[in-house]
Amino acid sequence: MDKPVPPAAPARPSRAPSPELQQRLDAHWLRTRRLTAVLLLIWLLTGFLTVFYARELLHLNLFGWPLPFYMAAQGASLVYLAIIAVYAWRMRRLDRAFHASEQT
Repeated sequence: MDKPVPPAAPARPSRAPSPELQQRLDAHWLRTRRLTAVLLLIWLLTGFLTVFYARELLHLNLFGWPLPFYMAAQGASLVYLAIIAVYAWRMRRLDRAFHASEQT
């Protein structure tokens, strides 16, 4: 015996956002991508380049330690935490600004 087929859900009409809303969405997405790109670049510089150029950076000292050693020991972790904090803070501000302009 065949199982009865449930009725199909009624099709919802697709609503295209208004041109003003689409413009704000595009601006929000552009700012989000720009922020992400900048923070990823900082992550790359601290995580990869300090290790790759460790011998060239040995003459730089931070708190009495050679910079490559400091970045490997704890500096990179502190930078990663700062990246996360900046991302959360900035995205909160961007989202609030977007939603505030959406309600007006």
